[in-house]
Amino acid sequence: MTSEARPHAGANHESRITNHEITMFLAKVEGSIVATKKDPKMVGRKLLLLRPMLVDEKDHTKFKPGVNTIVAVDSVGAGEGELVMFCQGSSARLGPGLKDMPVDAVIVGIVDAVDVEGKVIYKSDK
Repeated sequence: MTSEARPHAGANHESRITNHEITMFLAKVEGSIVATKKDPKMVGRKLLLLRPMLVDEKDHTKFKPGVNTIVAVDSVGAGEGELVMFCQGSSARLGPGLKDMPVDAVIVGIVDAVDVEGKVIYKSDK
C-alpha cells in the first residue's frame, strides 16, 4: 500500500504508517472539540474528533470505519471530513511544542491519496 500525504507518506494493510519506531494511523476527521477549561499547556491548541479508518481485511480496496473515536491535537490545519494521519502515545509528543503537553494523539498529515494493491481507494477532492 502506498499513500501520498502532506507532509508524510507510506502505509500498510492495517492503515498504519511506520517510520523509525513511530506508528501512524489513518482516520477521518468527524468534528471539533471545544474545551474552555483545560490544562494551561493546551490553550490555543485545536482539538479534532477522529474516527480511525481501517483497510478491510476481506477487501483491501475498501476502508471500514473503526468503532472508537479519538480526540487529537491538530498540528497541520486539518478540517472536518478530511482523511488524516495521526500518531498516539509517546510518539504524539515528538512534534514541535508538544513535548511537555498532556497529549496522547496528534494529527501529523493530511492524506491526498491512498493506493492499495495498485488501486486508489482514497483520493482527496482538494
